[in-house]
Amino acid sequence: MEIIQAAEVGEQEVERLLTKAAFDEVELSPKIREANKKTFGRDMSAAELVRQIVGDVRRDGDKAVMHYTKLIDRVDMTPAEFLVTEEEFAAAEKAVDPAVVESLTKAAANVRRYHEEQKPNSWMTYRDHGSILGQTIVPLDRVGIYVPGGTAAYPSSVIMNAMPAVVAGVGEIIMMVPPKNGKINPYVLVAAKAAGIKKIYKIGGAQAIAAMAFGTETIPRVDKITGPGNIFVTLAKKEVYGHCDIDMLAGPSEILIVADEKADPVYTAADMLSQAEHDPLACSIVITDSQELADKVAAEVKVQLEKLPRKEIAQASIDRNGKIIVAEDLMQAMKFANVSAPEHMELLVEQPFQWLPYVRHAGAVFLGAYSPEPLGDYFAGPDHILPTGGTARYYSCLNVETFMKRTSIISYTQPALMDVSEDIIRLAETEGLQAHANAIRIRKNQ
Repeated sequence: MEIIQAAEVGEQEVERLLTKAAFDEVELSPKIREANKKTFGRDMSAAELVRQIVGDVRRDGDKAVMHYTKLIDRVDMTPAEFLVTEEEFAAAEKAVDPAVVESLTKAAANVRRYHEEQKPNSWMTYRDHGSILGQTIVPLDRVGIYVPGGTAAYPSSVIMNAMPAVVAGVGEIIMMVPPKNGKINPYVLVAAKAAGIKKIYKIGGAQAIAAMAFGTETIPRVDKITGPGNIFVTLAKKEVYGHCDIDMLAGPSEILIVADEKADPVYTAADMLSQAEHDPLACSIVITDSQELADKVAAEVKVQLEKLPRKEIAQASIDRNGKIIVAEDLMQAMKFANVSAPEHMELLVEQPFQWLPYVRHAGAVFLGAYSPEPLGDYFAGPDHILPTGGTARYYSCLNVETFMKRTSIISYTQPALMDVSEDIIRLAETEGLQAHANAIRIRKNQ
């Protein structure tokens, strides 16, 4: 992990290092490319693989879903076996630790309570001559949520994905989870049932996304797909966008910590590693105005790495994307942080609320030494499905409005229309749209 001196390399170079493309296709490792070549018969990029899978599922429905689930996940299922059964739910409830379930229940309550505060309202206002303008807020009819299941199981992602949709009042929520040896982690199933999700399909990857986007003989078509996944899931969401909506294009996890000389290097290192253990491509950055802190954090990261069960993953992430940047002052540090537009931003500074107004671009902001990123991941209440790859410049976190749509309401009386008719006719004729103008003139001349 390198320590970069902003004063030596210059602001422009630091900003270049912190600027990420909104979404770039990740180059597959030689090992994965070779495995894919054996599986698919030829060497293809991730985008080519996804395009083939999505096209096949759109054309062949359940047949293609079965084919790719067997080919990629090594699980042989008929369409009748896609859905999780009541027996599987019952077995999951027997397999889980009640203490963990209690913690999940508390977390779900916090997430629900937070999102209840986000609900927008329909409204109408009365204008001149009795005209009425307004909007209605309508929940989506059916959404599909994707919960990853690659190197770990994520019951917390079930809660974060589902609860905003539940609060929004979505008519039906279906869930896709990649099976491991034909089964789904029991905590994922228990979390889903607690959130009120009744249809859970044991399908993962690009085929799951395509099945939700286009529908199959047994899987209903959805209006929107939400939830993070690996490179194949993300590319599949990109491929189907337009046939249905998506929440965002999610890349590897990120944390950026702005720290002053008073920050605890042990806390700072621990928070860096909390993201590094997710994925070798995860990104952990510290920006500080203290050279002494930078040195201590770098040393502490090495110490803590040795104790991690997922050391190999975290080490790869730190080696590839771990950075400590020494800024000239905290104002410059905040400028760099906004350029990065990280998924998670921590302010480990003496007066975090003093610096909060300077945050322009971040998925979520964590203020102070006792608000570490995992607090948001699991328990506090705000959603942990957040924009990555610099997209916090224009994307928001997953929220209740993600699962709702707005419809404009317009009602004019005759006097109200007559009052503005000449303006409308004039504008329509300026654009060469005579039929638009006639629709107004006919009513005026009655």
